[in-house]
Amino acid sequence: MRLLNEGREALQSWAAPYERLIAVMTAQRESAAAGDGVWRLPDGEAFYNARLANFTTTNLTAQEIHDLGLANVERIHGEMEAIMEEVGFEGSLQDFFAFMREDPQFYYPNTDEGRQAYLDEATAAIERMNERLPEYFITLPQHALEVRRVEPFREASAGKAFYSRPAADGSRPGIYYANLRDMSDMPIYQLEALAYHEGNPGHHMQLAIMTDLEDIPSFRRFGGFTAYSEGWGLYTEYLPLEMGFYEDPYSNFGRLAMELWRAARLVVDTGLHYHEWSREEAIEYLVENTPNPRGDATNAIERYIVMPGQATAYMIGMLKILELRERAESELGDDFDIRMFHEVILRDGAVPLAVLEELVDAWIAEVQAG
Repeated sequence: MRLLNEGREALQSWAAPYERLIAVMTAQRESAAAGDGVWRLPDGEAFYNARLANFTTTNLTAQEIHDLGLANVERIHGEMEAIMEEVGFEGSLQDFFAFMREDPQFYYPNTDEGRQAYLDEATAAIERMNERLPEYFITLPQHALEVRRVEPFREASAGKAFYSRPAADGSRPGIYYANLRDMSDMPIYQLEALAYHEGNPGHHMQLAIMTDLEDIPSFRRFGGFTAYSEGWGLYTEYLPLEMGFYEDPYSNFGRLAMELWRAARLVVDTGLHYHEWSREEAIEYLVENTPNPRGDATNAIERYIVMPGQATAYMIGMLKILELRERAESELGDDFDIRMFHEVILRDGAVPLAVLEELVDAWIAEVQAG
């Protein structure tokens, strides 16, 4: 009781500073310029271009990124329509989106048993993947990986899923956290792709290998570039398709739904900050073009408004990795080795995409030289 009283008094001591902060923010809201993107601010265009360059580590313009997003949204819609035909669904793509959102067959129960079933299946998916990793990778992560539920005390503020890297000394494993607060937010059809992205061969593989790199400064071992790390994560959602995973067409739809979300980000982020879209226009674009519910779309757009450019890094990174792989396959022909390509991508840790391109080109030249 003494500790509770002291804790209550300590919290109450913060009331006055927070009230002053609320007053300042309320005043700023009243004086804010109309519009939602940074275009409305002094030097807003230059600021946004700098943000795009920082997060994508490329020289792509806002319009180029916008166009990439539109093209990939159209491509993914076409692949989704092929799945509709495969499963015999009759109706529009929007009808299919609603079916995938609402049909109870795609969700575990919102109970402790349902949550445990999700954790068990995610663990099993990673274990199945682990058995196949040597076919596609040379260096494998040496740190353990665990799948855990986000703790109840932080569920409400935590994201859908995230990864915590292992301690360098091995005292803590890598952890894939799944937020199971509401099982309707965690469809079964996305379980596989999420497990590969957060676990193996995604963030765990990349970050565990980077953590163990030797003879490089600490900022290289523990720092990073969003386009590289999230581009790798998105690439490793796609790679398992080539490996023979996603045998259930609905799981493949889940993979595509996650890729579609990242493609749509290119459209709405540049829409907001370059094309002067309103918050409502951006929300409606996500609602109309993705299977995610309106709540997801609203939360996402509010994030993109206050973090201009960051959301573009994921798809840009994946597209660059795929571009480099296609180049290597084309130039090396029968000498192309997928295991060695992945080794080149991973063995130097996180780097800007321009540097990654130099590394891959140097490897191609080395192989060609014999």
